[in-house]
Amino acid sequence: MRVAMMTREYPPEVYGGAGVHVTELVAQLRHLCEVDVHCMGTPRPGVTVAQPDAALVGANPALATLSADLNMVNSASAATVVHSHTWYAGMAGHLAALLYGVPHVLTAHSLEPMRPWKAEQLGGGYRISSWVEKTAVEAADAVIAVSSGMRADVLRTYPALDPERVHVVRNGIDTEVWYPAEPDTDESVLAKLGVDPTRPVVAFVGRITRQKGVAHLVAAAHHFAPEVQLVLCAGAPDTPEIAEEVASAVQALSQARTGVFWVREMLPTPKIREILSAATTFVCPSVYEPLGIVNLEAMACATAVVASDVGGIPEVVVDQRTGLLVHYDPDDTASFERGLAEAVNSLVADPQRARRYGVDGRQRCIDEFSWAHIAEQTLQIYRKVLN
Repeated sequence: MRVAMMTREYPPEVYGGAGVHVTELVAQLRHLCEVDVHCMGTPRPGVTVAQPDAALVGANPALATLSADLNMVNSASAATVVHSHTWYAGMAGHLAALLYGVPHVLTAHSLEPMRPWKAEQLGGGYRISSWVEKTAVEAADAVIAVSSGMRADVLRTYPALDPERVHVVRNGIDTEVWYPAEPDTDESVLAKLGVDPTRPVVAFVGRITRQKGVAHLVAAAHHFAPEVQLVLCAGAPDTPEIAEEVASAVQALSQARTGVFWVREMLPTPKIREILSAATTFVCPSVYEPLGIVNLEAMACATAVVASDVGGIPEVVVDQRTGLLVHYDPDDTASFERGLAEAVNSLVADPQRARRYGVDGRQRCIDEFSWAHIAEQTLQIYRKVLN
């Protein structure tokens, strides 16, 4: 068996959960079968990089992506099965299956129709990305959803899809990389930021996009207990407009209270691990989240999680055991924001409870979310489509 793993993101260019998933999955699958990685971005050793057509420089990003997909297909002729991730590589997987007569497995990390705000970023390209996803999903020999909630979304969004072709293989976490860590006394990111070690910390890690609900968190933070500090690791905005929106909101928050720290650059894992480990609670205010690897990262660092109850998050964060879930209603975001603040304040006021949630969360990661197990499940799906 030789797998062509098709993805936009791959180290060192990883900026989201899909990139983390592919990175960890490939590392484990290579113990079980041959895997060739086909990705996009900067040329680097050990992978085949598909570049967009030079004639499309400055074109709509969706067109450039499709041209890179064609190059990806052309380099995958040796594969016995192709496995694509996200709409960025979905058409490459679909066309490779047609061209070479091999099965196509597609992992759905999110669904374009459930992310209408992407039109802000892609313009008319959003209609193209939606068409690509629909075409690839409905034709795939197997679709992997990263949570049961995501599987339900896939079947609801694409009712023509045979339910027997849709499988659940959840995201995972490496608990040897993500663990409770003490600050590095010489290179402490918290010390450099000026975070007061005697005051509680609430942390957020994620991209600046409508999906991640950063604006809701900043609004909720106005109602955090006065002693709470907020560390926002938030960058890579989808559009200049949302970047300005968040910047204005953070500025207003900083004028209203002390202890607001905004980290805009992407930090290396050890520094994120330090921030998560030091936090009293991690907040995930996503308005759409098929699973949310970042919740697993926080839990593996033995940190209690406050999260919205959307998508696959309740399959990760167990309410009243590893954290607190807050109901998200798109028609009543003010209540959602108040709920986030109340949940945070309740854990800050009861640090023993927060620590207990953190300990239970790490154990849950160890017991149920290993990447080795996820690779085995994925391999079984390959075998099924090859029979």
